[in-house]
Amino acid sequence: MSSGRLAAEKILEAFLVSAGIVALAEIGDKTQLLALVLAARYRRPAPVILGILAATLANHALAAWLGAGVAAALGPEALRWVLGLSFLAMAAWTLIPDKLEKEKPQSARLGAFAATLLAFFLVEMGDKTQIATAALAAHYASIAAVVAGTTLGMMLADVPAVYFGERVLRRVPARTMHRVAAASFALLGVLALLGAG
Repeated sequence: MSSGRLAAEKILEAFLVSAGIVALAEIGDKTQLLALVLAARYRRPAPVILGILAATLANHALAAWLGAGVAAALGPEALRWVLGLSFLAMAAWTLIPDKLEKEKPQSARLGAFAATLLAFFLVEMGDKTQIATAALAAHYASIAAVVAGTTLGMMLADVPAVYFGERVLRRVPARTMHRVAAASFALLGVLALLGAG
């Protein structure tokens, strides 16, 4: 198999794993709850969705850049341990349900797009999906594929919340999704510790 094909497969793997894990982890996450609140407040799905997209791209690009920088600074052995333990911690964190904190009043001058962009960017800081993005970028050493994947995962989870609100979330077993996401993070952690990934 050619090195170009192996590289393409690794990029595709980074994209698909990032999208899947973040989509599962986002179910019931505070940013998904924020999407519900903003959709109900503004009743204009397009600017809310565009705000989520822009905030996620900016936030996850920053996280992936940081994750890749940490990976470059650490040696392979230290990186293996940091990633393995980080993914195991993410597995445990994913099982803890999020609650949306009391919202601070938004400026009346902000429209749906600007309010969503600002709120999502700030709420996503230090959130499990942002930290997962940093760890995935360090693991795969492919910032673009990871950011594209994690952004797609966020959109897969948040767009239905904007359009269909609580009706969808009542039917989706969030606890089961959290368990699947936690198992995925745990598997990545074990593989990293064993040096298989």
